[in-house]
Amino acid sequence: MSAMDAIRFLPCGDSAVTVEFGNRIDDQLNGAVHAFASAVEALGHPAIREVVPTYRSATVHYLPHLLEYAALVQLLRPLTETQGGAGPFGAPVEIPVLYGGPWGPDLEEVAAHCGMTPEQVIAAHSAPCYRIYMLGFTPGFPYLGGMDPRLATPRRKEPRIRIPAGSVGIAGSQTGVYPIESPGGWQLIGRTPLRLFDLGSDPPILLQAGRSIRFVPIDEPTYHRLERRGRL
Repeated sequence: MSAMDAIRFLPCGDSAVTVEFGNRIDDQLNGAVHAFASAVEALGHPAIREVVPTYRSATVHYLPHLLEYAALVQLLRPLTETQGGAGPFGAPVEIPVLYGGPWGPDLEEVAAHCGMTPEQVIAAHSAPCYRIYMLGFTPGFPYLGGMDPRLATPRRKEPRIRIPAGSVGIAGSQTGVYPIESPGGWQLIGRTPLRLFDLGSDPPILLQAGRSIRFVPIDEPTYHRLERRGRL
């Protein structure tokens, strides 16, 4: 983090505190957030129920009858100095994607907007290793950093009422994957057969904030074969 980043403790009601590490989005600051979140979880404190990392902050949910706010802040403050690398932890999770056609109905539109062919869009989208900055919007929806800036495309003027689970989309300079069927306005360029959210699995959410993913183009037969498996 930059020396200009002043860490702030912001009470959220009577049972949570948000620890804000800065006011921007980048890898170094997000790495500090996840290092802090991991340190909080490692405490195993009975009063701490959950820690939720985001782009630039982490919210710690706690039981106030077991630990007062002032004591919680005193406990957490040294953990903000935990050193975390800028890069994501663990090996990238490979997400197979069938691009275009009915699985990615907006691929042609994205390609036209970017002045590229659909094949060039697929190559550029599947080339990077994406950092999972945070999860949100719906259970397990990954907000990713690292997309090729050439692929930046505005959201659709008219959002769709129903987007199939597994749809891979672009909105502005971001890309992400819809874990469940939901409304949305992102430009859909493909779909993964993997179930990113599955109540029958343990854990139900496949991806984890702070990890990284890589999109792997696949053909239709491979899509249907993996769809029967559901998880990696």
